[in-house]
Amino acid sequence: MTWMDRMSALLARTSSRAGAAVAAVGLAPARWTPRRYDRLAEEGYRKNVVAYRCVREVARACASVPWLLYKGAQELDTHPLLDLLRRPNPGQSGPELIEAAIGHLLLSGNAYLEVVRPDDDAPRELYALRPDRMRIVPDVSGVPRAYRYEVEGRSVDWPVDPINGASDVLHLRDFHPLDDWYGLSPIEAAAAAIDQRNAAAEHNTALLQNGVRPSGALVFRSDPGPDGIRRVEEALLDRTQGPRQAGRPLVLGGDVDWKELGFSPKDMDFAQMKAQAAREIAAAFGVPHLLVVSGEATYSNRADARLELWEHTVIPLLGRLSSALSSWLGPMFGESLRLAHDLDEVPALAPRRRLKWQQIQQADFLTLNEKRQALGYSAVQVEGIQGRKNSEDFARIHG
Repeated sequence: MTWMDRMSALLARTSSRAGAAVAAVGLAPARWTPRRYDRLAEEGYRKNVVAYRCVREVARACASVPWLLYKGAQELDTHPLLDLLRRPNPGQSGPELIEAAIGHLLLSGNAYLEVVRPDDDAPRELYALRPDRMRIVPDVSGVPRAYRYEVEGRSVDWPVDPINGASDVLHLRDFHPLDDWYGLSPIEAAAAAIDQRNAAAEHNTALLQNGVRPSGALVFRSDPGPDGIRRVEEALLDRTQGPRQAGRPLVLGGDVDWKELGFSPKDMDFAQMKAQAAREIAAAFGVPHLLVVSGEATYSNRADARLELWEHTVIPLLGRLSSALSSWLGPMFGESLRLAHDLDEVPALAPRRRLKWQQIQQADFLTLNEKRQALGYSAVQVEGIQGRKNSEDFARIHG
């Protein structure tokens, strides 16, 4: 049996038969992201303040949470993996790297992290790679054959193990129902709302530049000819357009009449449409609109909205990130490691922590050490009360 026959037999036993069929559709060329990342970033981030704010809210929230590392049930206070996450490369801090990776994921539906480990040694550095420069090269096993990064005609490939999918590049992607290789960006789902809000902003800008309301009409009682109309129109626009010309009087001479056609901005009020578009954009990113639409939040409901953001968007995203990094980086250190996040350090989750403490404190059927274990603390040796199930003991020791 040849080497190719043995590899084919091995793949037949360990890889997905459906995956091979998917890969066979486009084996020859590498595939670009279906929609252009630069257009998504330009229209949905740089030109739209709501989408910009949503991405910043989620990315910075994810980057602000400290890391925890466990080996089995034991928490490790020091480890090279924790050092790597605190200082991933010479140009970035740990929070900056996570903010960049989550920002890429929200804008394109895809995020790529590269690990640098000379001679297949333990990881030394981590980098977030731009999704628009990354291409996936399919393989017969149903997993990528390689990740190809292209910049101005130059490219570098990171191979992928066809058996276990291991690679020096980690690909995070959101679910896409119609694509086997790339994720779906929230901006694509909110594209119509983003276009509406951008169009409304451009309309209001043009309205302001044209004297805050639409112009009137000059009616000539006799035909001045095309050149005469053009000269009058240019003089009128030069006299009235722009914020510095607002309110200047018009002096009209000749056989002309001024007909007012303007109407106030209230007659074409885009505020409601912009607010509705903002709500749809925020919903696509999983951000409560109270945090991104000005004028709708009070102190109390803003705190509730921030708690909702963390519970429904940030915490699930952190869970995905820690799970992916554990499976990817842990084997490179030769250990069974599990990454997690220290949510006790998040101010927005303080109401949830208080409620948990109250519930555990009032649980008289639990012993002191059972309550401590439920809160993530180790057991204590306090004479005479180890087996007692009294909430007063818990309150007395822990305040």
